[in-house]
Amino acid sequence: MKIGVVSDTHLPRSAKALPQALVEEFRQVDQILHLGDWVAMEIYDLLAELAPVEGIAGNNDGPEIIRRFGEQKIVTLGGVRIGLIHGHAPYSRKGTDGNALLAFEGEEVDCILFGHSHQPLMRRENGVLLFNPGSPTDKRREKQYSFGILDIEDGKISARHVFYDSRE
Repeated sequence: MKIGVVSDTHLPRSAKALPQALVEEFRQVDQILHLGDWVAMEIYDLLAELAPVEGIAGNNDGPEIIRRFGEQKIVTLGGVRIGLIHGHAPYSRKGTDGNALLAFEGEEVDCILFGHSHQPLMRRENGVLLFNPGSPTDKRREKQYSFGILDIEDGKISARHVFYDSRE
């Protein structure tokens, strides 16, 4: 199973449309997971044209998105339990990845996906994969725009970032 992972699209403020690199890659995925800061429900519609979409709301999302998706959840895909959170909640002072870990403390998860910082991150902690895809439209201080791909095979999960230079 191939899963597209995206966060912090911030459309239409940061870009007018989804970047072509993301669209091309997400046409080939089985599922898309959005980790918040959609900003507009139209982003769901654009992504849903490419593959089924699940997600959570972020700190820049309004009531409609919060009602539709909630702010934290666990999904099971390909036999893998994946925690979804934006990462902005004030759980700790250990950064966004620390917030994400604390949000799922005591939960049985194989992977925690989060956004908020716009900084790509991939590491394992106590056997749990922590993954932030970065942002496809608002790289801030990062060198490149990015999103992520998860591959699940035989109950094992692997991840990679896709980096590119133009948000067009």
